[in-house]
Amino acid sequence: MLIPAGSLPDLPVRPVLPEVAATLADAGAAVLVAPPGTGKTTLVPLALAAPGSRVIVAEPRRVAARAAARRMAGLLGEPVGRRVGFAVRGERRVSRETVVEVVTTGLLVRRLQADPEMAGETTVILDECHERHLDSDLALAFLVEVRSALRPDLRLLATSATADADRLAAVLGGPGLPAPVLTAHARTYPVEVIWAPPPGTITPPHGLRVDPRLLGHVAATTRRALAEGDGDVLVFLPGAREIETVAARLGGAGAEIVTLHGRQSGAAQDAALNAGPGRRVVLATAVAESSLTVPGVRAVVDAGLSRVPRMDHARGLGALATVPVSRSSAEQRAGRAGREAPGRVYRCWSPALHDRLPAQPEPEIAAADLTGFALDLALWGHPGGDGLALPDPPPPGALRAAVATLHDLGAVDDDGRITPRGRALAGAGLHPRLARALLDGAATLGAARAAEIVAVLDDDRTTSGDVVTVWRAARNDPAWRAEVRRLTRSLDRATGSGTGGGDSAEAGPAGMNRHGGIRIGGSTTGPLTDDVAAGLVAGLAYPERVARAREPGGRDYLMAGGTAAELPAGSPLTGVQWIAVANADRPAGTPVARIRSAAPLDEGTARSVAAPLLAEETEIGWADGDVVARRVQRLGAITLVSARLSDPDPSLLRAALVTGLRREGLGLLTWSRNAEDLRRRLAFAHTALGAPWPDVSDAALLENPEDWLDLGAARRRADLARVDVAGGLRRLVPWSVAGRLDEVAPERLPVPSGSQVRVDYGDPAAPVLAVKVQEAFGWREAPRLADGRVPVLLHLLSPAGRPVAVTRDLGSFWVQGYPQVRAEMRGRYPRHPWPEDPTTAEPTRRVNPRSR
Repeated sequence: MLIPAGSLPDLPVRPVLPEVAATLADAGAAVLVAPPGTGKTTLVPLALAAPGSRVIVAEPRRVAARAAARRMAGLLGEPVGRRVGFAVRGERRVSRETVVEVVTTGLLVRRLQADPEMAGETTVILDECHERHLDSDLALAFLVEVRSALRPDLRLLATSATADADRLAAVLGGPGLPAPVLTAHARTYPVEVIWAPPPGTITPPHGLRVDPRLLGHVAATTRRALAEGDGDVLVFLPGAREIETVAARLGGAGAEIVTLHGRQSGAAQDAALNAGPGRRVVLATAVAESSLTVPGVRAVVDAGLSRVPRMDHARGLGALATVPVSRSSAEQRAGRAGREAPGRVYRCWSPALHDRLPAQPEPEIAAADLTGFALDLALWGHPGGDGLALPDPPPPGALRAAVATLHDLGAVDDDGRITPRGRALAGAGLHPRLARALLDGAATLGAARAAEIVAVLDDDRTTSGDVVTVWRAARNDPAWRAEVRRLTRSLDRATGSGTGGGDSAEAGPAGMNRHGGIRIGGSTTGPLTDDVAAGLVAGLAYPERVARAREPGGRDYLMAGGTAAELPAGSPLTGVQWIAVANADRPAGTPVARIRSAAPLDEGTARSVAAPLLAEETEIGWADGDVVARRVQRLGAITLVSARLSDPDPSLLRAALVTGLRREGLGLLTWSRNAEDLRRRLAFAHTALGAPWPDVSDAALLENPEDWLDLGAARRRADLARVDVAGGLRRLVPWSVAGRLDEVAPERLPVPSGSQVRVDYGDPAAPVLAVKVQEAFGWREAPRLADGRVPVLLHLLSPAGRPVAVTRDLGSFWVQGYPQVRAEMRGRYPRHPWPEDPTTAEPTRRVNPRSR
């Protein structure tokens, strides 16, 4: 222990510290459940550290890592970097004295990849495991395997702010033997819940958009919180943009407005965690939910929203989405008001809506882009994660999409195993796509310029506008310049390994000139403008998002991956023919993706960066309602050049016509009355007798059109209208029954008057014979078809041709129905015979002569 037990702050976790140490010494792994405010992040590492040992504490966020290190160093009365230090991306403060080092979980994963044995480390604490970030899940799974195979002496403690610890315990322990679970109960002050839903209708969040009316209500609720009590107010909002909006609406609120979010510099974040001279309003994202203590807070205003990563795997579009907060997160946020004194939480939603919120936040693995995750699995030696103790398995479809992307980048081989290029990409500490852009872009732009653009693409400031504009503005940002230096160093390491640039066979994509330019049409250009350089790097990162305008001067684009996309109104890129889309999303229910940031390109650069998607082929098929026969050059889904073929293969033309028939239906053919009648008769025969009479339904005829249609000379849609359909139908009838069609399904039937009346086969189950009553005199029963199996349905007509009876049982009609028909009709049609006994009367087509 670095500090005497009696000198530790009196926080709720203090009484369980001896039990934590004893449990880890005995079991080697454990779970500690401790809500925010119990002191688990700062006191537990100090209690477990001792001379000759080293404790690694992993936090999910950089701001939390810095704050935890500063708090522990303060308890020791030392500056950060002596016995307590930290390391985050681009910054490390440690020394030979350091025995407790706080790192981000992403950095811990990279250290595990470089040194799986964790040489020199005695204890690893994974903090805030309940948040279920991808890096946290990976670090947990890797450490469990390290303890099992390499370092059984390595102690592992997973902490969680929620009581749902069973899954963590099962992962940490062996099969059937979960790890021990220890609990430290919060000693917080009571927090009054004040329900403060907006007074009017609020549009639900959509992608990154939050209804401005909700933000206005949050600002008004913040003013209310300031007026109704003392102390500082902590306001939870989903993102930096919403923080800026609410901050602008709080002018004159009588308190200092302070912001806290992940895009800020470390100094700005640290300043937000220090008490001010007067009252403050701290506008924060979810970074303030756990691990951090914002001093002086007596009230929390919760907008009820959170921002999470989402991935549209079908279109390769990853973006952040705004979603309702979970109930467990809402409780953690509320608890911030009760750390130092009784407090209040203003929830900007109703109790009824609260009951419908999800109990826990969705694990990141369930919906995020898994490309980086899959690269880490391959680098670890477990492609697909098989055999690893992951809290949840990755979704199979999302993992397949991620592995396919890695294969396209050359990071994994056909079996999913890591390649040398994959190791170089992993070493950049970036998303694999951006790592590819850094390594390959440097071959043309140079290391510094490529690093500058990648640093912009890796910053969520590129969710709006022109990448070039953001790049130029970022040059005054110290944090951005520090990230550029880090990327340049990582590029130097990758290049030095022989896998990241120079004259390596894997130095650049197809179409790239290894000696400093872009190869376009066999020539090399000079230095690239900022516009083209930004488009080049963005295109290298997302080649399937290279896009061309659908119409000159328009905002609508088609990406090489096949996704339609649209620039926002007023975008400075409107009218640019080629762009590389850096950020886009497609809200649910909308057919077109929204372009959030992009950079201009020229066609030559587009062809180069997306060279694997470049294809030239002969295309004979059905498109836009007709046969097309052309030679096409495409960049993915974008048609670059199309030339008509003068002498296409006839068999391919016929196949295209068949495709057209199947796609658009038999209406492409000309159906004469003769053909329609023949089809109906065949349909009746098939219905009544079955095989070998052919099935002539739409589905059957379209299954193999070439079996019955003669398409020999047909080349286009118009030719289908001239095909002999009736002749084709006759080819379907086997010779064994072809001669019996007139017997089984005659076109006409003789009636007693001598007329030949056409049979209506419109309903193949009930053929109809419409005949005037007088012409049926003498008939005692209805005629039968299909070898006597099916009686025709008689429609008996008046002299005017209107039905007076419908029957299959003619004998019953003459006895029961005819007398009433005779009584009604004889006065109306006196010149037509209406005998009392129709079965013996003379059938006739004539009328009686007029009496003089």
